[in-house]
Amino acid sequence: MKKDKGLLIVLSGPAGVGKGTVCSALRQEDTHIQYSVSATTRNPREGEVDGVNYFFKTKEEFENMIEHDQLLEWAQYVGNYYGTPIDYVQKTLDEGKDIILEIEVQGALKVRERFPEGVFIFLMPPSLAELRNRIVGRGTETEDLINKRMNVAKEELEMMKKYDYVVENDEIHLAVDRIKAIVTAEHCKKDRLIHKYKQLVEVD
Repeated sequence: MKKDKGLLIVLSGPAGVGKGTVCSALRQEDTHIQYSVSATTRNPREGEVDGVNYFFKTKEEFENMIEHDQLLEWAQYVGNYYGTPIDYVQKTLDEGKDIILEIEVQGALKVRERFPEGVFIFLMPPSLAELRNRIVGRGTETEDLINKRMNVAKEELEMMKKYDYVVENDEIHLAVDRIKAIVTAEHCKKDRLIHKYKQLVEVD
């Protein structure tokens, strides 16, 4: 019997909302979900590893990937490029494995154009004040960059209506539980299972 195609799960939301933290916690609990590593031209933060957290690229390397159509999506955000290498994503889905993309809102909307069958989840902060506290707490951005991120975040919250689901990241374990419930429900959708019913009928 042909292997079912995996789910493409896209998790995005404003910078500082906790996408990386939630993804890490989700992968620890649900090990069958593969993680798609994005490419970026931003500098690594302390503890980040090339090829694990991101593929860190120069501007020239990234623009070469754009030119050769090697990215599922890409966007410029606060002066840096971010994008998703397409080969790994497609290979994982064809193997019947679920894959999660942790990307910026601009990128998520581009993925929706190419993969409308994906599952799009918007991670929402409890409040803008809490979002600012989380960005400040990183200790990696200047006041000017923090203000830019907050202005972008307000615009991104308007994009929430373009997603399938909204998950509030008030507590990490609750956000993870909500995402796991969404993935389970998506696997049970009629449109994803109708081919199995047809196979049963043909056998009988």
